[in-house]
Amino acid sequence: MHDNATFEFLCRMGDNTLVLGHRVSEWCGVSPVLEEDIALANTALDLIGQTQMWLGLAGDIEGKGRSADDLAMLRDVWDFRNLLLVEQPNGDFGQTLMRQFLFDAWHVRMLQALTGSSDKRIAEIAAKAVKEASYHVERSGDTVIGLGDGTAESHGRMQAALDLLWPYVGEMFICDDVDEAMKSAGIAPDPNDLRAGFDSHVTQVMTDATLLIPEDDFAHKGGKNGHRHSEHLGHMLTQMQWLQRAYPGASW
Repeated sequence: MHDNATFEFLCRMGDNTLVLGHRVSEWCGVSPVLEEDIALANTALDLIGQTQMWLGLAGDIEGKGRSADDLAMLRDVWDFRNLLLVEQPNGDFGQTLMRQFLFDAWHVRMLQALTGSSDKRIAEIAAKAVKEASYHVERSGDTVIGLGDGTAESHGRMQAALDLLWPYVGEMFICDDVDEAMKSAGIAPDPNDLRAGFDSHVTQVMTDATLLIPEDDFAHKGGKNGHRHSEHLGHMLTQMQWLQRAYPGASW
């Protein structure tokens, strides 16, 4: 059970960064300004690099000979374990940055906790990834503030983005059997323990951005990673996996 739960947890971490990294990469070449085009491309590369580490370790622990590429490109939509938040469409630029900030605010806290994991391999990956995540959350937070406290147009778009995405936040903090196993083994934190720091950080950023946080979140809808996915992920995987599906085992 321990190895199975660890595999599941690692897939969750890797699928989050894989799906969000792909979503962010969709802005490459079409961002509002060149500086943002480069910044988003770099964020996507960071996330995909983290995916390689998480899914690579997941494959090792699973012991079935599957590589990070196999787990990323050859699983079907129902096998993915990412948060619903990260698979949401980009929408406008404000929606993309709001999605990024909400994920970053959770991600950096999860990684900080994982640096103290009883599993040395997980702790090492987290120590590398948290450096990038710390930059990501600073940048996305500053951008949310700039747009929220900007023009009437940018403020309205950021409030609409927050209203749209906030219902997915609660899922980050739901604890299930996998989380319980990880907590008991000292491998990962109880998701609930991350909520207070997340709320404090997000509240400060939204206050500075003159945005109002909605009252309800995903906790009222129920659900947990991998138990359900919207049609958005299926469409995204069709794009992401088509080359490997069309030419199995192809290499450069």
